[in-house]
Amino acid sequence: MNRRPPSPDVEARIQQLRREIREHDHRYYVLDAPIISDAAYDKLLRELQDLERAHPELVTPDSPTQRVGAAPSEAFRRVPHRVPMLSLANVFDEEEAANWYRGIRKRLEDEGILAPDQPIPLYCEPKFDGLAVELVYEDGRFVSGSTRGDGEVGEDVTPNLRTIRSIPLELRAEAPGRLEVRGEVVMHKSDFAALNRRQEEAGDRTFANPRNAAAGSLRQLDPRITASRPLVFYAYEVLGADAHRNRHSARLEWLSQLGFRLSPDRRIAHEMEEVYEYWRWMLERRFDLPYLVDGIVVKVDDDRLREVLGQVARSPRWAIACKFPPEEEITTVRDIGVQVGRTGTLTPVAFLEPVHVGGVVVSRATLHNEDELRRKDVRIGDRVVVRRAGDVIPEVVSVIKETRTGEEVEFHFPRHCPSCGTEVFREEGKAAWVCQNASCPAQIEGRLLHFASRGAMDIRGLGEEMVGQLVERDIVRDFADLYELTAEQIADLDRVVGEKRYKVGIKVGRKVADEIEKSKTRPLHRLYTALGIRLVSEAMARELASRFPKIEELFHTPPEAIEGIPGFGAVRARAVTDFFHKPENQEVIERLLAAGVRPPAEAPALPRVEGSFLAGKAFVLTGELSSMTRDRAKAEIERRGGRVTGSVSGKTDFVVAGREPGSNKIAGAQKHGVPVIDEETFMEMLAEGEEESE
Repeated sequence: MNRRPPSPDVEARIQQLRREIREHDHRYYVLDAPIISDAAYDKLLRELQDLERAHPELVTPDSPTQRVGAAPSEAFRRVPHRVPMLSLANVFDEEEAANWYRGIRKRLEDEGILAPDQPIPLYCEPKFDGLAVELVYEDGRFVSGSTRGDGEVGEDVTPNLRTIRSIPLELRAEAPGRLEVRGEVVMHKSDFAALNRRQEEAGDRTFANPRNAAAGSLRQLDPRITASRPLVFYAYEVLGADAHRNRHSARLEWLSQLGFRLSPDRRIAHEMEEVYEYWRWMLERRFDLPYLVDGIVVKVDDDRLREVLGQVARSPRWAIACKFPPEEEITTVRDIGVQVGRTGTLTPVAFLEPVHVGGVVVSRATLHNEDELRRKDVRIGDRVVVRRAGDVIPEVVSVIKETRTGEEVEFHFPRHCPSCGTEVFREEGKAAWVCQNASCPAQIEGRLLHFASRGAMDIRGLGEEMVGQLVERDIVRDFADLYELTAEQIADLDRVVGEKRYKVGIKVGRKVADEIEKSKTRPLHRLYTALGIRLVSEAMARELASRFPKIEELFHTPPEAIEGIPGFGAVRARAVTDFFHKPENQEVIERLLAAGVRPPAEAPALPRVEGSFLAGKAFVLTGELSSMTRDRAKAEIERRGGRVTGSVSGKTDFVVAGREPGSNKIAGAQKHGVPVIDEETFMEMLAEGEEESE
């Protein structure tokens, strides 16, 4: 049956309804100033839906009815960003911020762009804790949108972004042919609480924090789920606005006229003291804001100055993120215990009523040492303030003594090792109590796990549960005993699945035995690292390996011969000789060599690169690099003053992704907003670091 073409009156009514609904969306979702009731709004939307259902040929992608979500997608398409979405360098206090400002000011003055007494206008805004996205408009209409991804390539989430009502599908004023608007998708705290209540009532999992809820909602394969979630978009950058290229603040005000929501807390500062005041002001209001923030962003407002300043690696010189201190929460101390480390150090630990701190469930926290425990006067049953120090290690900050009932129990630090019963020792002037029993089971387990770890001998499959049984059954007492293990002995160990206990089995036994055999030819610096010499890091182990290719040489080497090695002072040199001069350690090393542990000779250590911008930066390596081994990449970073860590955290500066990168590390980078760089970019950074040092 042929459908009649719509009459001009129908087309006109559809256009009128769309205009009215867009206006009400803008007032409600952007201005927070609605002028009609929800029922009246629903009536307009239903009328438009009915007309479009009757005349589907008039449906357009920018119609308000298209926000409800399309059918589920099977995957997200990868979308390259025309201009990379750069990450920002972080500062954590006013001194670091002042250093940044002095640096950009000097560069501008040296270029003759800025007079010594001329102020630099700085644009300040909250640092949203959400998900960064890019929206693309052509001829005033929203055509596509993507996540930040690794900064170079994001995920196409266009159907999901269409459901967010604070994102205009059609701009409210004239704009250039192509416009790229960047900003943050967030979930307001009140909406987050309501969403979690609904999830709980429906028996579904709840979200850890508003950021996770926003990210999870936007990355749904079914846009209808996204449409049901209360997401909000805040714009903070625009590209392609050639007519507004003088100042960042002017461009954002123009974005507001186009229909975008901006943070109401933005402002211009003309000197750093004003930035500090804004930073402190935002910190005081942090928990009263409707959305999560983890700091402020400071940008040079003048485009001409930005162009001169340029960027370093993947961060612009003209902007920084001034971070807030770690979030803190209050919980109860259930118990206090002591853990024994592989060096024998006794560390008091508070076992807590589980609590969310910065999006992570924390159930234990370090108390550092006995003096710190006494200074804070932490007792079992206390209400305490807990934070994730450096956003990673949970620690007890303070005790809320006003809540004490008198039933709290004081903890007495043990004078005997809780693992082996040996009397512990505390050196004068030192904070830590130490168990000096070399046969202490806790220390043996810790040393064996360190010996088998990835940065050391990399014996895969030899985990905590297996090592614990080997020590408990008195099968393994030291490193050398590992090389006498048989596949049958490993197969006879137990593994626990749920509440049931099974034998490891011969298949796993042979696999672990093969890994032990493979470890015999690991590079020499890995063996030096695996031995767990006090004060000797992986970088220092490389220096030792290049200077002492035969490990037996160190049995009789005096400290003075080690002090001349780069990075080794008198204290570190003495720690090395103390270790290698002990007869029991010499015996274990000789047994290792007799068992066939024969590391290949290593090339001499590469010279240090001074003045590199990589100095102080933290890297995480993942995947396979084609131009060098992971060990060599680590050495190149370390000789430029950087460091390589095994996991991604808020303190990571870059994740280097080779072929087949680990999904957990990529996800960690996205979670913490850490830039992910490919091998080519990494090689460019190494080359640039070399050039800057010359």
